[in-house]
Amino acid sequence: MKFLDLCKVYIRSGAGGGGCVSFRREKYIEFGGPDGGDGGGGGSVWAEAVDGLNTLIDFRYQQHFFAKNGQPGMGKQRTGKDGEDIVLRVPVGTEILDEDQETVLVDMTELGQRVELARGGNGGWGNLHFKSATNQAPRRSNPGQDGVERTLWLRLKLIADVGLLGLPNAGKSTFLAATSNARPKIADYPFTTLHPNLGVVGVDNTEFVVADIPGLIEGASEGRGLGDLFLGHVERCAVLLHLVDGTSGTLAEDYRTIITELEAYGGDLADKPRVTVLNKIDALNEEERAEACKILEKESGGPVMQMSGVAREGVTEVLRSLRGQIDDDRLRHKPAEEVAPWQP
Repeated sequence: MKFLDLCKVYIRSGAGGGGCVSFRREKYIEFGGPDGGDGGGGGSVWAEAVDGLNTLIDFRYQQHFFAKNGQPGMGKQRTGKDGEDIVLRVPVGTEILDEDQETVLVDMTELGQRVELARGGNGGWGNLHFKSATNQAPRRSNPGQDGVERTLWLRLKLIADVGLLGLPNAGKSTFLAATSNARPKIADYPFTTLHPNLGVVGVDNTEFVVADIPGLIEGASEGRGLGDLFLGHVERCAVLLHLVDGTSGTLAEDYRTIITELEAYGGDLADKPRVTVLNKIDALNEEERAEACKILEKESGGPVMQMSGVAREGVTEVLRSLRGQIDDDRLRHKPAEEVAPWQP
């Protein structure tokens, strides 16, 4: 399944049906009078956050969503049928933007959240509505109200508890594969992840979601490489895990590059809690590890943890450190397994 996090859709609500001009004319019925019914209302366009989706790929193959029009009214005081609504099913975490791609209309952050994007037009009145003591045979009706047509953008920001940051080949995908059932692409040659991956990580009978995004490079905020569009997927994270390649000869520069791109992105992303980890320590001896940690601690101004995703060294300690910075209401606690009583 391909990943898509930004798409353009065209929506239109249904128009209301027109009212009917009709009179009751039956043999041997003395007082007929007007009996034109009202038109039916047009269908509305809704957006609903549903479970089981983590991409907007469905909207690549269908961009136009038009609700049904209401049927016109009929004689014998019959009201036209209302037009059917249409629902855009989006993943949780989707932002719905106006055509300018800046104005946020609604942020779908809760499962089951439902919002009306375009309301259907009202049905017109039939001539039965215009009957009065002084106008007993009205020959007028109202047309139905037109629908609403608009262009919207859908932008997905994955909802995860931990966001992985780092340069390409810092070991982010390896860490995700080592701690969860996610299977991102991993190889022994340099390349970068092209789309975000999600994995559920467990430690100490609790679970939380980790998001792996494509690596950032210097100048990503100016559009170099894949740019910084994927940073939107870590905006909702409670804590950021910053991985630094321990085999790099420019540790301080690598760390500073990521921090600079976070600050250039804006928002409160640079102020989120961060856990800095020296990765790939399995390729370093004790002296090299100590020297690398010293450089990173001086650059970051805080503690630095050590880890190897391949050798699984220090992984549990890093997970526990992340868990301590995630709010309890975001953690999912595993139910304790009941031990069945022994029977012969």
